[in-house]
Amino acid sequence: MGHVVVLTLRVVLALGIAGSVFVQAVMVPLLAIDLKEAPAGVRAPVVVIVLLGIVSAQVVMVCVWRLLTMVRRDTVFSSAAFRYVDVVIGAVAVAALLAFALGVVLAPGEAVPPGIVLLIGGFGLMIAGVALLVYVLRMLLAQAVARDAEASSLRSELDEVI
Repeated sequence: MGHVVVLTLRVVLALGIAGSVFVQAVMVPLLAIDLKEAPAGVRAPVVVIVLLGIVSAQVVMVCVWRLLTMVRRDTVFSSAAFRYVDVVIGAVAVAALLAFALGVVLAPGEAVPPGIVLLIGGFGLMIAGVALLVYVLRMLLAQAVARDAEASSLRSELDEVI
C-alpha cells in the first residue's frame, strides 16, 4: 500500500477519533438535555446506546490504525493481525446490536414514527452486513497468511536443495 494512502487514512482516522471524542464530550450531554422531556424508559437507554455506539466506532478506528502500522512494517500477513480483525468484527457486530436496541427502545409509543424505527432496523441490518464483510475479508487474510507460510517453507526447502 502506498505511503500517501496510509498517511491519508491515518489523517482520516485521527480526525474521526477527535470528532468522536468531541461528540462524546459535547454532543451526548446536549442530547441528554434535549431528551429531558422524554420518558425515563427512553432517555437513559438512548444516551447509553449512543455512547456505546461511539465507543464501538472508536475501537474500530484504533484497530484499523494498528493494522495500518502492521502494513507499514510489512507484518500484516501474520497471525498478530487476526487479533485486530477479530476485534473489528466484534465491535461492528456490537454496533449492529446497538442499532437494533435503539429501534426497540424507540418503537413503543408515538414519539417516533414507525418509519423511523424501520429505518433504524435497516441501518442495523446494514451494519451487520459490514461485520459479515469484514469476516469474509478475515478469511481471505487467513488464506494469504497460509500461502505466505507455505511459500516461506518452500523457499527454505529450495535453499537446502541448492
